[in-house]
Amino acid sequence: MSRYIMAALIALPVLSIAPAEAADNCYAVGQQVAAQRGAQLASAESVGGGKCKIVLLVPGSDGQRPKREEIIVNG
Repeated sequence: MSRYIMAALIALPVLSIAPAEAADNCYAVGQQVAAQRGAQLASAESVGGGKCKIVLLVPGSDGQRPKREEIIVNG
């Protein structure tokens, strides 16, 4: 029983760090995608499986409002 508790205590810090690192990576990927498309990054989040959900604001034409574009990319 104590082995399981010890393993859980060792894994706990790793599990709490991983989502933050994934979010940081998704933000960096989102910035690159936004720059390539001439858009503004609205948000970026990890959706699991090494994928990121990126929300971009793409400039509208002729003074129209920006268009919201949501894409899933590999992170």
